[in-house]
Amino acid sequence: MPKYYTRACNFYFGQASQEKVKKKNSLALYGDSSISFDMIELITRKSSRKLSIFEIKKIKGKIKNKIFSDLKKISKKKKIKNLNLKKLPILMGVLNLTPDSFSDGGKYIKNKNGLLHAKKLINDGCSILDVGGESTRPGSKEISSSEEWKRLHPTLSKIKKFKKFISLDTRKSDIMEKGIKNKINLINDISGLEHDVKTLELLKKTKIPFVIHHIQGNPATMQKNPKYKNVILDIYDFFENKIKYLRSIGIKHNNIILDPGIGFGKNLKHNITLLRKISIFHSLGFPVMLGTSRKRFIKDLSGENDSKERLGGTIASNLFAIMQGVQILRVHDVNEVNQSIKVFKSLKF
Repeated sequence: MPKYYTRACNFYFGQASQEKVKKKNSLALYGDSSISFDMIELITRKSSRKLSIFEIKKIKGKIKNKIFSDLKKISKKKKIKNLNLKKLPILMGVLNLTPDSFSDGGKYIKNKNGLLHAKKLINDGCSILDVGGESTRPGSKEISSSEEWKRLHPTLSKIKKFKKFISLDTRKSDIMEKGIKNKINLINDISGLEHDVKTLELLKKTKIPFVIHHIQGNPATMQKNPKYKNVILDIYDFFENKIKYLRSIGIKHNNIILDPGIGFGKNLKHNITLLRKISIFHSLGFPVMLGTSRKRFIKDLSGENDSKERLGGTIASNLFAIMQGVQILRVHDVNEVNQSIKVFKSLKF
């Protein structure tokens, strides 16, 4: 029997959603009746078909068991230690303490600029601060741990006093360990936990929440002709296999976030396909995070209308992600994205 994948689709929002859930005409996403769905796309590597939640009941055999198992994961409430997932979507504000990040390199590394920007991001409405000291833009080279910590420590040691949820964007286990001592709450490793062999042991020992991020290759090579048999299903299988492996080595907690890694070893077609079908990852049973902010695909799509900040494309892609139930949005422009969400929810919800 071919492997089947379940993608929630045809979403409803707000009062309309709540009424449908109450009448059992749709299923709540992550236990929240303000967003629900009444169809799935049943996918294999050779075919796909859409079914209503009523048509699913007519299916027999192992496929039905698989679908209902996936629906249970899609519908269950999600929890991350010390993070409130009740008010969605959650904004993760980007704080790059680097001289060479692709969009804001050098802006926040000097003097107290990092601290001031952290305060601004919080005031603008982010629930998570994602702090990084090493650029992982396409073509970037790895820096030493000592240099990375030198960039991070002055700001990190101060922002921990805010008592906010802090994510540490790093690939190195020794930086993670120092970050944990400085009260960070989440590890955001863009390598998919594969860059440093000591990382998994650290995660097991500390039980700290973490992101499983997908990347093909590494920052230096990732955009050199990336290839997939099926980008959606290949990344789904990567997540599924990684979760199974983590369980096998003793990491049993559910404080895990999934990020399909837009722009990390993906060309334009790959990125667009991921965005269109991103709700497939809900059936893995963990919160989904998305980072489209200011990325190259926006330029590729907008052509001559591209702008330096790419704010329009960032907002458009994030609102599209909300319509598929993505829980966490990683953004640079927290105030503007937050404003767009408030208007969107007022109209749609």
